[in-house]
Amino acid sequence: MQQGSNMAGSGPGKRKIKKGPRAFVGPMDHSYRAANGNIEDGPPSTIQISGNGGGYYPDAHAQHTSHTAAPAPVRENAPTRIFCFIEDLFFLAKIQETARKLGVKVEFAKGDKESIARIIESPEGERPALLVFDLNNPSVKPMTLIPKFKSKFKKTVSIIGFLHHLQGDLKLKAIEAGCDTVMPRSAFSQSLPNLLRRYGVEEEEEYSQQPA
Repeated sequence: MQQGSNMAGSGPGKRKIKKGPRAFVGPMDHSYRAANGNIEDGPPSTIQISGNGGGYYPDAHAQHTSHTAAPAPVRENAPTRIFCFIEDLFFLAKIQETARKLGVKVEFAKGDKESIARIIESPEGERPALLVFDLNNPSVKPMTLIPKFKSKFKKTVSIIGFLHHLQGDLKLKAIEAGCDTVMPRSAFSQSLPNLLRRYGVEEEEEYSQQPA
């Protein structure tokens, strides 16, 4: 009896084991990217997809883990100290989620006259502490707004701009316009929690320590 090559290694008491389909590793969906800060400048990542079409979503799983911290409370009448002139959906979701966890109020402002006037004319005790600009957001005209805010608030307000890599000319223009700091998108994403704590949480702690 001729033995086929596919029977090699078989013998009495041994059964040939068929391997099932391997799990498919697909690309990230946008919501996962936004929630975890994996933006275009960051390294590629994946989500493990099971054979039956179901997926493993860390956000849902994290709700059942003991180390998940509850969102910090936000004082209802707390003034907004951080304004972001950003329309990128990935950054919007990331900033909103990070601010929610830290208990910091963040407002996403438009470039319209009403929004600008409201920020510039804010009362002394409710002035912003940080203004963030996506320097590649043409709808708000960063190079026009930044000098206006810098002229009004001087050094009492920090202005941060972020851009893509290899945009040296835009970086120089932003600094000349009045940006205190200009950084790549990836660096801004990594620094976001610290920035929100510095300009949002500390403001709230200072307020809470004042005598009634």
